[in-house]
Amino acid sequence: MRQTCPAPAVSRHLNQKGNMADYFTNFSLILELPDEAAQAYALKIASEAAAWSEDEQVPADFPASLVDVLEIWLFKTEVQGSLEPGKYALWLHSCNGGIDAACEFLRHLLKKFKLTDVVSFEWSNDCSKPRTDAYGGGAAIITSRKIISMTTGEWLHKQITRGRQKDERRGQQVSGSRPDISQ
Repeated sequence: MRQTCPAPAVSRHLNQKGNMADYFTNFSLILELPDEAAQAYALKIASEAAAWSEDEQVPADFPASLVDVLEIWLFKTEVQGSLEPGKYALWLHSCNGGIDAACEFLRHLLKKFKLTDVVSFEWSNDCSKPRTDAYGGGAAIITSRKIISMTTGEWLHKQITRGRQKDERRGQQVSGSRPDISQ
């Protein structure tokens, strides 16, 4: 059965005609964990984060590295089923965003359990109606020490800038022309 993702109210935007559009940020990934205790710990942290509201105190034992992303914790964390016996994993997924919170959570788990894995995932931005600013996505690479991410918008900007710099070096700056982005 396909799970549907209603967009939160903050992602609804009116266009000039008053038509509502729902914006979505989708991702899904599996993180393998070393044992059942690690899985239980991760589920506890995810549950506390998902239940937290601004009116509440953060639990005393909640990881300090995750406090700053509680407001943007928009993803779900579930036990990943159908693994081999003795294998433990979590499924992180969302259609409402939470990319930065998910990255920090993954980094925290990699660091806490001294996992040398590199976790990577992609996300997509989508919209229920055609909009010029609604589509895109990005990717993240997470280790226990750092997070590297880039959106498709950032990638496009870098490629265009690089192409324009190439054109300028060749003296081919022509107003309105497309930059040379060839290798």
